Amino acid sequence: MALKIIGQPDADDVARQLRERIEAAVEGAEVQVLPQSAGHFVVRVVSAVFADKSLVQRQQLVYAAITPLMSGDAPPVHAIDRMETATPS
Repeated sequence: MALKIIGQPDADDVARQLRERIEAAVEGAEVQVLPQSAGHFVVRVVSAVFADKSLVQRQQLVYAAITPLMSGDAPPVHAIDRMETATPS
């Protein structure tokens, strides 16, 4: 059972929101989002869209999709602890 900090959004709900935003922004994306600690997540995105892009460009696409969840006075996402972007094998 994960520790729930009062006033913090549900980590599974935030993970779902992250996944949905990435899937909407990155064509054909297969997305995994794993909650870590409060407000921290690990993200893995696989998409053919990444084929001709550098690592930085891939990450920029993902961050552009999730920036609203990382902005404001009390954002539900404080950090992406690890992000993996890959093309389908």
